[in-house]
Amino acid sequence: MAKKKMTVLDFQKFKDEGKKFSFVTAYDYTTASIINDSDVEVILVGDSLGMIMLGYDSTVPVTLEDVIHHAKPVVKGAPDTFIIGDMPFGTYNVSIEDAIRNANKLVKETGVDCIKLEGGVEMADTIRALVKAGINVMGHIGMTPQTATSFGGFKVQGGTPESARKLIEDAKALQEAGAFSIVVECVPSVVAEAMQKEVRVPILGIGAGPHVDCQVLVTQDLLGMYGDFKPKFVKHFANIREEMVKGLNLFHEESASGAFPTPEYSFNKAVEIPSVYGPGDTSK
Repeated sequence: MAKKKMTVLDFQKFKDEGKKFSFVTAYDYTTASIINDSDVEVILVGDSLGMIMLGYDSTVPVTLEDVIHHAKPVVKGAPDTFIIGDMPFGTYNVSIEDAIRNANKLVKETGVDCIKLEGGVEMADTIRALVKAGINVMGHIGMTPQTATSFGGFKVQGGTPESARKLIEDAKALQEAGAFSIVVECVPSVVAEAMQKEVRVPILGIGAGPHVDCQVLVTQDLLGMYGDFKPKFVKHFANIREEMVKGLNLFHEESASGAFPTPEYSFNKAVEIPSVYGPGDTSK
């Protein structure tokens, strides 16, 4: 039996009922279909695809076309899962008109259920305009990868009383602007807990401790698909990389030795093949 797909209203319903949930990332049809078969409720087609799928050093080079390209198969592969489309750097920070135009394009061409964008108080007017235009918006504050260089790289945010209070005020501003939920990344647990108490909309935490409404992780992180790279907040719930390497090595070994393919994996129908030599050919 297929799971029931969440709606935007369910995010608030889950928070109000104290029901916690989870979301992960996907960038292709196969991964999306696997997640769709799981109990995970939400998929993000994140601009993290820049590093995970395209080999970039950051999310900044990712284009709207990149996200659209990857979101289309994800939507097809996960019809029973709520899907978020990320707004890449440069698609919403030039003007409100640009933000609406690009968000419309992302939603229309992919069928994602909402868009996500980074930024606090400074993005409130843009979010307000997007919501007024009929677009579901998820906010993202704390460690914001698109602008990580401005605060010294991928570092925990909200580590001082002043910066912690600023994050909570950012969350309140996004809430008042109409964001239906907010991703909070890489902040101390106590800050996320305070935010959870002061903000009405759901708080979705990645590296934000246990006191949030939803836990978020990149699929390749939680399944152990990277080599030595493992952020502090990531738990390996499986070790898929190790199993994949084992499988590939076994394939190589059996291919090299001739053990594969056996008749079981071959087409064994008897076929009479005409001789390459014509009648009366004496060249044999």
